[in-house]
Amino acid sequence: MFRVKKALNHNTVIAINMADNREYLLIGKGLGFGRKVSERMEVPDGCTVYSLREHTERGTAMDLVKDIDPVFLEIAEEVLKESERIFGRIDWSILFPMADHIAFAVRRIQNNEQISNPLTSDIRALFHMEYKTAECIRPILKKRLNVEIDEHEVGYIALHIHSAIEDENVALSMQIAQTVRECIQMVEDATGLTIDVMSLSYNRLMNHVRYMAARAVKGEKLKLNMNDYMSTKFPKAYELASQVCRHLENYLRKPLDEVEIGYLAMHIERVAAQEET
Repeated sequence: MFRVKKALNHNTVIAINMADNREYLLIGKGLGFGRKVSERMEVPDGCTVYSLREHTERGTAMDLVKDIDPVFLEIAEEVLKESERIFGRIDWSILFPMADHIAFAVRRIQNNEQISNPLTSDIRALFHMEYKTAECIRPILKKRLNVEIDEHEVGYIALHIHSAIEDENVALSMQIAQTVRECIQMVEDATGLTIDVMSLSYNRLMNHVRYMAARAVKGEKLKLNMNDYMSTKFPKAYELASQVCRHLENYLRKPLDEVEIGYLAMHIERVAAQEET
């Protein structure tokens, strides 16, 4: 049983759970219509309940709810419902920072201040399914607010979706995308090759660097050691992989396991071999 604290609009209500005396955000079609302060209510089917005790980079969820137009909470929820349909279990607490970002994005667009993100293509490749899912926001914003967003804004929404399905915050996902871009550039500069971003070998290399960065951040290690084989069989690829790993360590400020070098060398050799054929 909940007690209404404030109806934000027809579909969103801040209410107190009478069992734990804590505040929650409730979102459901028509949920707030005609609601009065202190009115008691049961949570109807189809209604989603969010704790307002969550903390974000911009403060608590409660702080954000006070500042955000409720329509952006509803839009973020629509995106998360689509994400749940595609990925299964997600972290719903991302609702608040996602809604906050959407609100800022819409404000920028309405003020003709649209951004350009040099990592958009990398985000689309690294987080392909998240990006495809994030595109659902286009018709939602068009219908609700008559606002059209570009691929760069979709890329940022994709990072929020990734954060909702992985134990990885948006800032870290952005950092990994930047790291992957720089490492791929190092490979291209050293080999003199322009790597086909649509090739399977590039995709494998890109994802390997992505997960290598993630392992470094989380302190995880690989088990199989290929260093001796790769350093003997493909010394140039191994040396380049060693340079990339050192760069990655400096960028992330995290140590990399030496075993990572051999695996990266294998992917570099695959890309070089494919581009030279």
